[in-house]
Amino acid sequence: MMFWTLSFVFVINVLTKGCDCQSLACGSAPLNTKIVGGTNASAGAWPWQASLHQYGRHFCGGSLINSDWVLSAAHCFQSSSSLSAYTVYLGRQSQELFNQHELSRNVSQIILHPEYNHLLNDNDMALLRLSSPVTFSNYIQPVCLAAEGSTFNSDTMWVTGWGHVNSGESLPSPQILQEVDVPVVGNSKCNCLYKGSITDNMMCAGPLEGGKDSCQGDSGGPLVIKQGSNWIQAGVVSFGQGCALPNFPGVYARVSKYQNWISQHVGLNNTGFIRFNSTTPVNNETCPTQPTLCGGSAGSWPWMASVTYNNKRMCVGTLVSDQFVMTSASCVARLTDMNGLAVILNVVQWDCSSITVQADVTNVFFDDVLGNVALLQLSYLFNQVGNLVVDMFGPSFGPGTQCSVIGWSPAEVMSFLPFREFQTTIVNCDLSGNTGINICTERLNVQQDDDGSPLLCRWDGMWVQTGILSISPDSQTSPNSTAQINSTVFIQISPFSFFLTNTLYNVPSILGGAESFSPLSLNYILLLSLPALLQAFY
Repeated sequence: MMFWTLSFVFVINVLTKGCDCQSLACGSAPLNTKIVGGTNASAGAWPWQASLHQYGRHFCGGSLINSDWVLSAAHCFQSSSSLSAYTVYLGRQSQELFNQHELSRNVSQIILHPEYNHLLNDNDMALLRLSSPVTFSNYIQPVCLAAEGSTFNSDTMWVTGWGHVNSGESLPSPQILQEVDVPVVGNSKCNCLYKGSITDNMMCAGPLEGGKDSCQGDSGGPLVIKQGSNWIQAGVVSFGQGCALPNFPGVYARVSKYQNWISQHVGLNNTGFIRFNSTTPVNNETCPTQPTLCGGSAGSWPWMASVTYNNKRMCVGTLVSDQFVMTSASCVARLTDMNGLAVILNVVQWDCSSITVQADVTNVFFDDVLGNVALLQLSYLFNQVGNLVVDMFGPSFGPGTQCSVIGWSPAEVMSFLPFREFQTTIVNCDLSGNTGINICTERLNVQQDDDGSPLLCRWDGMWVQTGILSISPDSQTSPNSTAQINSTVFIQISPFSFFLTNTLYNVPSILGGAESFSPLSLNYILLLSLPALLQAFY
């Protein structure tokens, strides 16, 4: 292999809006001759790759875009840590071995995209200003960025990072930078696979058979492609469902959508933007025929679950991860034997035909402090759920808020339509001795097997579960029924945030390893889908 040094290059990019001339030398990798399914990268192969450390530990990736700035993902910086907590390493190959070509910088400024939406994962972009400029070398070079108007069809790209090599499985020692090639998946197809969660600000890449993907710890890192002699960054590692699962490619923030925003902060002539013009055919494939989890009518309430005991319907639950259903503690607390406890969800095919899938309950977890809420661990992994968020902010919805309760359909005319929406309004709780963990609605005619039904309210275009119905076995009404006059009482979800996140995070998966969450999910909200719990930030 011939090694050479690029001394000075002018990158000229002509856009339809006029000349966007860039004078920055970028995208050169003089030494380039896990990421899931990846291999060790040689020293200097990806000279723009940054390792971001918080309190001395790697937590996200990034890419050097000029001597002063690093591009990363907004969701990496949702904690309240001060700037002094962060360090950026460049020229690094191993997280454990000595890196002779490495240098480090502190962070003097973090800029998150002003329209970043942590619920929808949209506009997941961040800029980090380094404490002082870096000097370029064969091992430290800026990457070019995809300019506005760039097209990516079925091209093959490369993603790099020090993230997990599988969900819950850390990169083995000595933690050498990983590289893997992934094919682009068209947005239409990806949007179908992710149930409508993919926006124009995103792009997807990964083989549909699975096996190659970015993963937790790769967040903020670059997805790049070569055009001529220049490497161009097309995406920023953002999120995905699990890691390297079939039919769930990784999702990346689309860099070309942010040329104006980046230039506004970094300077028009301080970053090399190059338009990438794909020469591969457009992939117009539709979604493959596969089942999608769905409770109720075809896609109406895809998170709803029926909790049964010895094949008899007991109560209602909501799917809160790929292996946990949340219900009320009163639903299962009265059982002396958990054998025979199961959960049923409807599976609706793409042609809207319906089948049911049953999973046994292997463990039941109760909150030891407040009670009232239970988590049922399932014997089967459900990897696809609908758009629902569990409210962990506190009393987000006040009196007068229009909400819905999903309970059993009284008619049950069709076996694949077991659930029905009951509209209601939040009211002030008229209870004496209110414990402070209640939320009340207009009075509803609830039955014993409605126990565990969710109270759902719309927020920012999404369904949020803010309460759970808890009915004692000897009563047809909600808690504190003797004092209840004109309202139905639900247990408020937010006081149970520690129990929920602690259980879901620490209980090993039935496939081995713990569940994977973003820092945001652990601190503020639990994403059931957007586009699913394991579609957590990388």
